[in-house]
Amino acid sequence: MNYSIPNWLIILGGLGQIFTAIIYPYIRHKVFDWYNDVRQLKPLNQEIAKTYGRYIQGLNFSFGLIAIIIPNDLKNGTTLAIALTGLIAAYWVGKVTTQIAYYPMYQIPKKLIFKIGGYFMNFLFILFAVVYTWLVIYNIYLN
Repeated sequence: MNYSIPNWLIILGGLGQIFTAIIYPYIRHKVFDWYNDVRQLKPLNQEIAKTYGRYIQGLNFSFGLIAIIIPNDLKNGTTLAIALTGLIAAYWVGKVTTQIAYYPMYQIPKKLIFKIGGYFMNFLFILFAVVYTWLVIYNIYLN
C-alpha cells in the first residue's frame, strides 16, 4: 500500500473520543434531562441505565486513550490491529446508524448552543466511524 493513515488523524480522533467521554454527563443532564427521566424507572432499571451510561463513557474514553497512546499499533496490519479497529469501527458505525435511524424523531432543546453542539457531536461520530473503518480496511489490506 502506497499510503499510510496519518498518526495525527488517529490522535485527533482519540482526543475527540475522550472529549465525548468528558462531555457525556453534561449532555445527559443539560440537553436531555436524562436524570429526571431515569428517576421515573424502577430502582433496578435506574441502576441498569446508569451502568450502561458509564459503559458508554468508559468505552469512549478507553478508545480515545488507545488511539492517542498507540496509533502505530492501530495501523500495523496485525490480527490484533484488525480486531481492535474492527471493534471500534463497529461501535462508531453503530452509533452513527442509530443516530440517523432513531434520534431525529426526538426533540432537542432549541438553544443555539445545543444546535451547534449537536452538529459538532455528529461530525465527531462520523469522523470516528470513518477513521476506524479506514483503519480496518487498511489493516486487512496489509495483512
